[in-house]
Amino acid sequence: MQQYTVDCGGRRSARLRRVFAGALAGALLASALLATGVTAADELKPFEASYAWIWNGMTVAVTTLTLAKSGADTWTYTSRSEPRGVGKLMSQRPRTASVLRVTPGGVEPLSYKGDDGTSSTQRSIDLKYDWDKHRVTGVYEQTPVDLPLTAQVQDDSSIQIALMVALLRGQTPDRFDLIDKDAVREYHYARAGQATLPTPLGALAAVIYTSRKANSPRVNSYWCAPDQGYIPLRVQQKRADEVEWTMEILSLKRE
Repeated sequence: MQQYTVDCGGRRSARLRRVFAGALAGALLASALLATGVTAADELKPFEASYAWIWNGMTVAVTTLTLAKSGADTWTYTSRSEPRGVGKLMSQRPRTASVLRVTPGGVEPLSYKGDDGTSSTQRSIDLKYDWDKHRVTGVYEQTPVDLPLTAQVQDDSSIQIALMVALLRGQTPDRFDLIDKDAVREYHYARAGQATLPTPLGALAAVIYTSRKANSPRVNSYWCAPDQGYIPLRVQQKRADEVEWTMEILSLKRE
């Protein structure tokens, strides 16, 4: 997300750009660890959640995630972000749409589209999954994609639902492979404790998880609420001891 409506200047500009660039992927990963500890009787349910993106103590964007049933065994998962405060200095309005199928073997992504809400194609993603030929093809931020498709391969959006479904079935995966342009990257997950958080929904108990891309210095932490279907109340990215951004829940609707 490189285009600015105003030049903010210097290191501040670069860091804010990274926050907005991370908002798309980060928001999609925000609900990645939703359901450890739920019983086999639970099932995937539609929801809509909104979050404030906080950078340097300022809210720079609000992101809304929506999961809706779109067929007998298919779901549509969308994300949209709108700038707030200093974030309005940027022209981007990140959005994504993922269609996926839930099968006895897990989640099979069918398509994934995303862009930054501008006329530029630098951040656009358009992937299609052919489960007969076992290939995923398309374009990822101007990079052609043609990769082998296995049951482990997911994108930034479908992985969230894949993990939810696995955990709801009593499975506890600790690794997923994500499409990253024309390659696949490993992400590892672990439990890191528990806490009680004040939120607009009230004070809620949360279980804390972390995720890290293999060989990356950045760690994402997720505060997931058992009483709210393990949907995250807070998500935070840190590089070493420095907090790069935080996401706090604003509202939640669940069926």
